Amino acid sequence: MNPAALTRLFDPRGAFADPFVGRFVVGILTLLGIAYAATFALHAAGRTSGAQHRELVLRLHSWGVMIPVLLVPVLLGAFWVILGLFVLSLFCYREFARLTGQFRNFRVSLWTVGAMALVYFAVLDKWSGLFAASQVLGMVLIAAGGLFVDQPKGYLQRVALGVVSFLFFGVSFGHVACLGNGPDYRSLLLFFFLAVELNDVFGYVFGNLFGKRKLCPNTSPGKTWAGSIGAVAATSLLVVALGPSVFPGPLASPFSLLTLGLMLSVSGQLGDLVMSSVKRDIGVKDTGHVIPGHGGLLDRFDSLLLAGPAYYHYVNYFHGIGGSEPERWLTGLGVMP
Repeated sequence: MNPAALTRLFDPRGAFADPFVGRFVVGILTLLGIAYAATFALHAAGRTSGAQHRELVLRLHSWGVMIPVLLVPVLLGAFWVILGLFVLSLFCYREFARLTGQFRNFRVSLWTVGAMALVYFAVLDKWSGLFAASQVLGMVLIAAGGLFVDQPKGYLQRVALGVVSFLFFGVSFGHVACLGNGPDYRSLLLFFFLAVELNDVFGYVFGNLFGKRKLCPNTSPGKTWAGSIGAVAATSLLVVALGPSVFPGPLASPFSLLTLGLMLSVSGQLGDLVMSSVKRDIGVKDTGHVIPGHGGLLDRFDSLLLAGPAYYHYVNYFHGIGGSEPERWLTGLGVMP
């Protein structure tokens, strides 16, 4: 195995070599502490009702669990990031399949999971050619696999749900996993998660403080124009402020970072609305109850559906992902990118 690949994938000793990683850990724990203090201060001052206080505390408790779950794999090594995202993809697909009834189509689900596994194998092997091809091959596998049921009635629905699931949880989440193929993957991933998740928080806060006019009342009744615009502004400022400590070169310019912030905020909100449309179409409020105060995994990570590919391709264009490390360490060919 290539020594650089071995270090990137499995060696946690360099976790804090990048100053941004250490600042991130301290900053996110500080933010969590401030959020707890503010929540109890607002309740003591009578600014929140008992139900609102309990909801906020429940959400903060969930973040207290989710932050280490997201952070630890990034610190341990890229292998654990890729594996963790694959597991997240499988569980999100499980929620989606139960939500849409696709779980009844067991054989098509197997082909869908197989197509997702092909994407993640390409990511793990750092095989860029296979990663690009797998996005088409996966759809071919699902379309062909749907034939073996030998039930023309319902074929289109089964295959369409399988392809949509593959695009959401194989391709989109797979692009986030691809960030693990760069030598500076820790800062790239942590910056991405920080921007996307705080974008949701900004929307929630601005919407509750100033929201009156609904953004898409039939799709997501809780979203307002004030919340959406506030999230775009705050996320863009966050990206512009923190970006220079993550991205050297052309991407560090204020204009490039502002564009990145706008793109992350808008794509994150659109991903949320996509899943809201699915839920409203089916007639459910949440995709599950795995995360107290948030709902299911999809309710928490639906922002990644569109933001993941957008972030990967934008950063790869300006900054490059992968460095000089050879490709295909697992298959042993050692081809230079």
